[in-house]
Amino acid sequence: MTGSDSNNNTPIPNLWDKEYALGRSESDLLIYRSNLLGSDKRVTNYGGGNTSAKIMSKDPISGEPVEVLWVKGSGGDIGSIKSDGFSTLYLDKLSQLKTLYRGEEFEDEMVGYLPHCTFNLNNRAASIDTPLHAYIPYKHVDHLHPDAVIAIAASTQSKAMTEEIFDGEIGWLPWRRPGFILGLELEKIVTENPHLKGVVLESHGLFTWADTSEACYRLSLTIINKAQRWLDNKLEGTACFGGNKHTSLPTERRLEIASELMPIIRGKTSAHQQQIGHFNDCPEVLAFVNSAQLFTLSFLGTSCPDHFLRTKIRPLVLEFNPDSPDLEQLISQLDARLETYRADYAAYYERCKNENSPAMRDANPIVYLIPGVGMLTFAKDKATARIAGEFYVNAINVMRGASAVGDYVGLPEQEAFNIEYWLLEEAKLQRMPKPKSLAGKVALITGGAGGIGLATAEKLLSEGACVLLADIDQESLDQSVAKLGDVYSLDQIDGFKMDVTSEQDVIDAFAFVSHRFGGVDIVISNAGIASSSALDETTIDTWHFNQSILSTGYFLVSREGFKKLKTQNTGGSFVFIASKNGLVPSINASAYCAAKAAEIQLARCVAIEGAQWGIRANVVNPDAVLKGSKIWTGKWKEERATAYNLSEDSLEEHYRLRSMLKLNVLPEDIAEGIYFFVSDKSGKSTGNILNVDAGHAPSFTR
Repeated sequence: MTGSDSNNNTPIPNLWDKEYALGRSESDLLIYRSNLLGSDKRVTNYGGGNTSAKIMSKDPISGEPVEVLWVKGSGGDIGSIKSDGFSTLYLDKLSQLKTLYRGEEFEDEMVGYLPHCTFNLNNRAASIDTPLHAYIPYKHVDHLHPDAVIAIAASTQSKAMTEEIFDGEIGWLPWRRPGFILGLELEKIVTENPHLKGVVLESHGLFTWADTSEACYRLSLTIINKAQRWLDNKLEGTACFGGNKHTSLPTERRLEIASELMPIIRGKTSAHQQQIGHFNDCPEVLAFVNSAQLFTLSFLGTSCPDHFLRTKIRPLVLEFNPDSPDLEQLISQLDARLETYRADYAAYYERCKNENSPAMRDANPIVYLIPGVGMLTFAKDKATARIAGEFYVNAINVMRGASAVGDYVGLPEQEAFNIEYWLLEEAKLQRMPKPKSLAGKVALITGGAGGIGLATAEKLLSEGACVLLADIDQESLDQSVAKLGDVYSLDQIDGFKMDVTSEQDVIDAFAFVSHRFGGVDIVISNAGIASSSALDETTIDTWHFNQSILSTGYFLVSREGFKKLKTQNTGGSFVFIASKNGLVPSINASAYCAAKAAEIQLARCVAIEGAQWGIRANVVNPDAVLKGSKIWTGKWKEERATAYNLSEDSLEEHYRLRSMLKLNVLPEDIAEGIYFFVSDKSGKSTGNILNVDAGHAPSFTR
């Protein structure tokens, strides 16, 4: 891959809509500008950069007009930010803080003063970047992390290149951690050089400013595109990262390796925190992992603070030769490679720690690079793992540009540590909400697009799990994934068309969940059908049909899920959705009842064999769950009504009155039973049966 092959050489388009912007308030235009800038990862990645505007507002106490700084608050994302994502602070009070500043060693205490500058009781915490915007004497300021500019900022010739590329319109400042003193330095360079339109911060990013929101937006794009054109010209015809050392494996083989490797890594690195994985084999990643400079450049670490906060200072490169691939050898070396990485990280912590540094965090890698295959990232949830990968792609683009026009420079180790273990960053981590009960867990649900499957997915998603819906009905599957994705996140939910009676389909589904989320922890066997006929009228085809889905299908899902859970070696949970018919037969349903009884016995077998691995297996027995069930939309409803000499419309009421509690049983009720069995609330339960049937005395298990 040569420099000109990258999609980065397409100019970032000006998306400003003058008609949309006409007549809108300054705060609305700030939001609009921020969202436009954040919509392109070449401008800044998720959570990176910040934007601001100085807006005249009415003081709620005096009623007088005052100038208020609107600036992205702590932890926000400009691509999706709304008005409540901005901190608002009195500009005059921010200016008064200068008189309180006692020097660089007292940087952190200045953050404690920011709440005292809050305008109109805004509870959005101000970020450490607030002074960087407050003291620039322009109405509108953008601070962005574009790959093209950081490639220049992270080169040994950064200052000279900045002067060459931007013809003196953009200034340059040496690396400094964000904070109060950097705000003062920005104020000084702008005041002393009124011709400047922006500043490049060494190893960090870009500041631009203007008097209107539109002008600031246009200027930011102009500067970024100018830097990109300059880089593209330099890169034209040159090989990326010193040329290729390896060739990528075919796409299907890359996915196979990721599917096999990710659950193993997940199992070996989840002791401190349950991990979710993400696989990325985009062209930028493959160009880097296949390159001659992979080990050299990756060891130097990332440069931009926003990058290594997400990715750690450096990745783990796994030794793998795609030209003569030996995956078993790679797997056999994992323990040693991980132990070395953890030891190196601990040594880095010990070298750099201060008296008041927070305790060392998880020493496991976040980013794994595999020649010929791609990049794996692991984090506490899917979105964080995906975003870590996106940030490392940014880092790759930066290394590509910087190493091609000079020598790439990673952030010095001590500076990196001071950012990673900054007390203010630690305070931000401590303010984060407590993880939900299933955070870091991955569930696969068969029959996922039906009533019980869909209700279960909603329950598990609401508790923080990632969910793969498996169903034979592609249309219902797509609709269910879209519906749940709108409520939760498409990071958390996906679908896979699977026929539980197809051995290959089941194998493929577990391979998919492995490379999509890193593995699996919860297997809900829920796929179901039902048929009704008198024993002497039951055909062999009907018998085989019930057995193929409710017995053989459940076996295949159990076997493949068991393999994955053993590979991870972190425990896990199976829940079998059986029926009261597995315990108590019904008239004219011999094939169905026999298959359901087999299912219950299979669950007990899984419980016995899984115990040594911490794998639990339990059964939820529903009865007469009509709402949303695909079974009841077919002939089964008609057949059961006929068996009881009832009309179809009166069948639900019949079941309600038959129950001891005289209640209807809903999919959501079954989902609660399933949640109980997969949560820590039942951590010491296996081989059990929970009836969710509103009371049916013949089904009592004891």
